[in-house]
Amino acid sequence: MDESQWLLERFEEDRTRLRAVAYRMLGSASEADDAVQETWLRLSRADTGEVGNLGGWLTTVVARVCLNMLRTRASRREEPLDVPGRQDGPPVAPREGEYDPEEEAVLADSVGLALLVVLDTLAPAERLAFVLHDMFAVPFGEIAPMIERSPAAARQLASRARRRVKGASPVPEADLARRRHVVEAFLAASRRGNFEALLALLDSGVILRADRSAGPTPVPLTLHGAQRVAKGASVAAGRGRFTRPALVNGSPGLVMAPGGRLFLVLAFTIVDDRITGIDIIADADRLGRVEVAVLDA
Repeated sequence: MDESQWLLERFEEDRTRLRAVAYRMLGSASEADDAVQETWLRLSRADTGEVGNLGGWLTTVVARVCLNMLRTRASRREEPLDVPGRQDGPPVAPREGEYDPEEEAVLADSVGLALLVVLDTLAPAERLAFVLHDMFAVPFGEIAPMIERSPAAARQLASRARRRVKGASPVPEADLARRRHVVEAFLAASRRGNFEALLALLDSGVILRADRSAGPTPVPLTLHGAQRVAKGASVAAGRGRFTRPALVNGSPGLVMAPGGRLFLVLAFTIVDDRITGIDIIADADRLGRVEVAVLDA
């Protein structure tokens, strides 16, 4: 077996792990594939004769490729595009290029959609330090050169990211669990389009406010009453694919994030286990001020 064939076989052995690293770094299956392909190209051109740990070398390369992609993304932040013809609320927006929503949904579930949303808010160096150390057990001594920091600084970046991921809630633990149960029941009923189940969760005087509606000219939208809110939620079942529970401003809510990018959040007001208010936030400026964190299992 010649050297190029050996390298290809070794790379294929590591491909799944490299894609896992890249997906957690980038939050997009297509971008993760691009990063893995670039890693292979760099391997095929490199002199690896003196590389003692090829797996570690590949991890370093794919992490640096992802870091560059994140920095480029940050300098030209992409905004989602509306899907024409959607009339059932703020539309799901795929990323540009080839996009497999089923694969994205499976990958997001495997990692945690709320986690991807939080990771997307981190600075590139924070994201790299947290992903490599907390998810793939890469020592800070190996992470530090990738971000041109000391090991101590890399540790601080990961710690800061960890605090963002975990978040904090002023809600007592018992109330937090009860509110989460209501929110998860609302999501389940919405996905099934179960009008009666939605009515059972909504207060008769519930008010839904959205800072933008669907259509070519988005405008604010307000719905009053359980019947209207339940009807609106039941016809929007298709949005549930990319919607998952999360901690939204310290209380259980829902986040929609096609391609791992935060597109909208639903914040709930819950009194005596009934939903009295729903705020749908889709405006980019308002989304930037929303604190999202991961709800503990």
